[in-house]
Amino acid sequence: MARVVVTGGFGFLGGHLADALVRQGDDVLVYDSGEPAPDQAEVRRLRGDVRDRDRLAEAITEGVDVVYHLAAVVGVDRYLDRPLDVIDINFEGTRNVLELAARAGARVLAASTSEIFGKNPEVPWAEDADRLLGSTATDRWSYSSSKALAEHLVFAYARQHRLPATIVRYFNVYGPRQRPAFVISRTLHRALRGLPPVRYDDGLQTRCFTYVDDAVAATLLAARSERAIGECFNVGSTAETTVKEAIDLVTEVAGPSGPAAVSVDTGARLGARYQDLPRRVPDTRKAAGVLGWHCATGLRDGLARTVAWARANPWWLAQDDSGTS
Repeated sequence: MARVVVTGGFGFLGGHLADALVRQGDDVLVYDSGEPAPDQAEVRRLRGDVRDRDRLAEAITEGVDVVYHLAAVVGVDRYLDRPLDVIDINFEGTRNVLELAARAGARVLAASTSEIFGKNPEVPWAEDADRLLGSTATDRWSYSSSKALAEHLVFAYARQHRLPATIVRYFNVYGPRQRPAFVISRTLHRALRGLPPVRYDDGLQTRCFTYVDDAVAATLLAARSERAIGECFNVGSTAETTVKEAIDLVTEVAGPSGPAAVSVDTGARLGARYQDLPRRVPDTRKAAGVLGWHCATGLRDGLARTVAWARANPWWLAQDDSGTS
């Protein structure tokens, strides 16, 4: 049994990870400023913000084996509204986690994002692909840049302080409990309430949608593998799907068919603060070769599981769906 800390363990992905760690018999402490989902497994908790180093030090202490660092401000709507929080939590929070983990002798698994690649048109993206971003005046890139700086911190601690650390970069993860502010979750949330889905621009942007259980499986493998220390891994499906196709499939699986999609012009609605990405596709050969991981859940199957969960959890349908992703 390992003693583990999960920062952001009451978030979407962090919550599913904490559940999986409980199932495998680990002693789990969640460090989070929020509340657990009603159907989340019971764990020990410490309420706090990763920017509060003294409070975080109460969680990451001597005897902790692994720190899973997933605390972040996630979602286009939030990083347009709270760019300072995005930067501070991703950078300062990550530095606090790494410093305390190094002092405690703990291993670190740090969560990152496909957003760091920005709008690099040369897909699929390998782990060492170039980053191509827009203007610093565009709030959209605050998340990408802060997560990239967080990755720099992880690599620096691994190389300079010999901290056993690994990075996983998630690509468009979806599934049960996700806040209805993302393309899959928001479309499903609206479909089950008989509301029209929202399609941003022409819907021809492509994404590789990754079911949350597959993302969690990759995370656990990365945290256990000695070969993963000091490395970064793309974690995502390689099945490229347009946003329009994804919206259509969600409404089909949720059934019966409801109102037609409402199109939103992001330029008119959000202005220069936002830029969309035409394609986002991972190269996952490294995760397959080193970790033995591959994405096992097709989009239709993952959606069916998510729909079944949503129908059984009315508390989720009562949430607001005012997101932008």
